[in-house]
Amino acid sequence: MQHFTSITDVPNPNALIQRALEIKRAPNPQSAIRIQKSLVLLFFNPSLRTRLSTEKAAQNLGMNIITMNADAGWKIEFEDGTVMDGDKAEHVREAAGVISQYADVIGIRSFPTLKDRDWDYAEVVLNQFKKYASVPIISLESATLHPLQSLADAVTIEEFKPRPRPKVVLTWAPHVRALPQAVPNSFVEWIKTRDVELVVTHPLGAELVPQFVDNLRVEYDQRQAFEGADFIYAKNWSSFSDYGQIISPKENWMVTPEKMALTNAARFMHCLPVRRNVVVADAVLDDPRCLIFEQAKNREYAAQAVLEWICE
Repeated sequence: MQHFTSITDVPNPNALIQRALEIKRAPNPQSAIRIQKSLVLLFFNPSLRTRLSTEKAAQNLGMNIITMNADAGWKIEFEDGTVMDGDKAEHVREAAGVISQYADVIGIRSFPTLKDRDWDYAEVVLNQFKKYASVPIISLESATLHPLQSLADAVTIEEFKPRPRPKVVLTWAPHVRALPQAVPNSFVEWIKTRDVELVVTHPLGAELVPQFVDNLRVEYDQRQAFEGADFIYAKNWSSFSDYGQIISPKENWMVTPEKMALTNAARFMHCLPVRRNVVVADAVLDDPRCLIFEQAKNREYAAQAVLEWICE
């Protein structure tokens, strides 16, 4: 049974990227593959782009869609062997088994606690559903990865790259809240497989998990990292070493027009939502070279390519 929870589940990531671009070039649903199957989407956390894009992609394919805000229902127990005498009414064994009776594919969205690093990086929610469901699982963002977002990001870079081997910079940016490492982890996991020069830049204390960064160039000087870049991808993430804590560097890491001027007329990217004039200046977001809406649109084509592949 095939799942889509990280790039390691995908035998040929480039084929998936190219298929998403093919769908974008010929988006007419009447000529698309029609998949008469049911998709259940479970959201343990709120969503805008992931929910809408995945529902739209499934509609394009003629799928039946059932969406449930799982955080609004009764609580699910995810630990095996526990005595359920608390406030959790159903075990994931039964929940996953029952949902599998109604669905041909299940999508799961669940954020980290940002308190227990071992629990979060064990991907308990996602892996327990994979263990007890009898149908394929698609990650709609998990505690540590967001593969649908990163597939769309790879599609966007492929679509807009100005040269065969562009320079792509993932830059940490400030935020008022502690945010997960899922998007940067996943972005690095996907983009480092592409024919690009990938640079990660962040302040001290914001190091990502070594398993994702590997031997990539990590630059602690943001301005130096920006020099000659073709794409600037901004994202905040909280500390991995001091897990879940907000990082407050002395330098100003907000993306500004002055920093973008150091690049090779770079395209700006962000997964959204974004806090204006905290993460990035208005002038950068409102510039014609900003790709945030193209990224958001490509979420639909990425999800459609994944659903086609999962259901083939």
